[in-house]
Amino acid sequence: MTVRTQIRLALPSKGRLELQALEFLSMAGLPIFKPNPRQYQATIPAIPDLSVIFQRAGDIVVSVRQGSVEFGITGLDAIEEKRGDNGEVLILHDHLGFGQCALKLAVPESWSDVIDLATLRQKAAQLPHPLRVATKFPLLTGRFLQSHAIPHTLIAAEGTLETAPNIGYADIIADLVSSGQTLQDNRLRPLIDGEILRSEAALIANRQALKTNPAVLDMGRQLLEYVEAHLRAKENLLVIANMRGESPSQIAQAMFTKQVIGGLQGPTISPVLVRDRNQSWFSVTIVVRRDQLTQAIAELRSIGGSGIIVTPVTYIFEEEPPRYKAMLASLERLED
Repeated sequence: MTVRTQIRLALPSKGRLELQALEFLSMAGLPIFKPNPRQYQATIPAIPDLSVIFQRAGDIVVSVRQGSVEFGITGLDAIEEKRGDNGEVLILHDHLGFGQCALKLAVPESWSDVIDLATLRQKAAQLPHPLRVATKFPLLTGRFLQSHAIPHTLIAAEGTLETAPNIGYADIIADLVSSGQTLQDNRLRPLIDGEILRSEAALIANRQALKTNPAVLDMGRQLLEYVEAHLRAKENLLVIANMRGESPSQIAQAMFTKQVIGGLQGPTISPVLVRDRNQSWFSVTIVVRRDQLTQAIAELRSIGGSGIIVTPVTYIFEEEPPRYKAMLASLERLED
């Protein structure tokens, strides 16, 4: 038997989630190199020890659970449906910022009297058969309906769910919804309180591999370093401004009186060499939240800032990724 030494990361093999995962990794400084678009294997030049394979979203979870793949990126919907109950699938990061959708119950528009779970329960009691629910998520859907005491029969479906009520082999559906347009096009509408799970892309790992293989643990740290530094930077901008002042400390004190221009730990202030030696100019560099940029510029101008430059930030690395600490804590808890 050949012993595999390469650490693997599984990515979605098709659809919007694949494209978004590739774009996310590229923006995080981990572009995927795929020599042949038809191949299901690739590499990440920035991390040579990590190979990439492409699988269906649900298969990624199964592969990580079984240990044939150490890491995976897929939707929380697939993770919660397929992770099992043995604790082998560890969620390292559940908020990658793409692939947002929700698993919801949807009923035909003709059921005008059914608007929520309470009226659905009443409708189910009036039917001559148990409520038939078509879904690709039987575990999550069944658990949700049971928790709300709604008698039902689950109907497994792999194709298009939205046609099930119209064709007649199901009464309602439980499916992933993003914009809701597909439901509307098929004369379906979600229940107002029928959200089973809110989902987005997440990074997962095999718990046993993290515990027993130091190389896998180190790879988990590397992935979290890149991901967290990128996500943190994505929310911020680098702002540089010129400012007159007597000294760096005097300028810093003026900045600390404002709300959003204090920087991460504080501003970086350095002298500007000017032709007129009678003037003292300094260059101020700070990181500000993207949604506070307008206020930051106004505050800089109010204390004499000018020539303001704004540029995106690629990474913001902390001393240690918070989610790496959380990963280590989870491994310890599960071991106990």
